[in-house]
Amino acid sequence: MPQPMKTTPIHPGGHPAPRGAYSPGVQVELAGGTTILFATGQLAVDPDGNVVAPFEAGAQTEYVFQLIGSILAAAGMDFSNVVRAQTFLTNMADFEKFSAVRNRYFGESRPASTLLEVKGLAREGCCVEIEVTAIR
Repeated sequence: MPQPMKTTPIHPGGHPAPRGAYSPGVQVELAGGTTILFATGQLAVDPDGNVVAPFEAGAQTEYVFQLIGSILAAAGMDFSNVVRAQTFLTNMADFEKFSAVRNRYFGESRPASTLLEVKGLAREGCCVEIEVTAIR
C-alpha cells in the first residue's frame, strides 16, 4: 500500500504575513523521495506590507525573484529545480524589463512558462506576480 504524502507549509523570513488562508509555499513529499514545491504567486511587498517600487516592473521582478529564492531555499531547492513558472504582468510593455531579470535567475534551466497580461493584481502598485512549481 502506498504511503501517504506529507505536506509542509513554507513561511520563510522576510516575507509579508499572508493576508488570508494560504502559505507562501507548500512542500509535498511523495513516496519514493520526490519532493514538489508549489510557491504561491509572489508580489513585490516587503515584510511590513508595503509595495516595493510601485509600478516599476524591473525592480519588482527582482524583488519577487528574491522572495521566490527564499521559498526555494527553505525547501532545500534553488532555481534549477523550477519546472514551471507562471507570470502575470499588468502591462505587456513591461515584458523586456521582466524578461531580463527572469533570464538571469533561470539561466539554462528553462522551465515551462506562461505569461499573462492581467487587468490588476491583489495590491495597488504591484505590476508583476510570479508563481512557480519546483521538483527535487
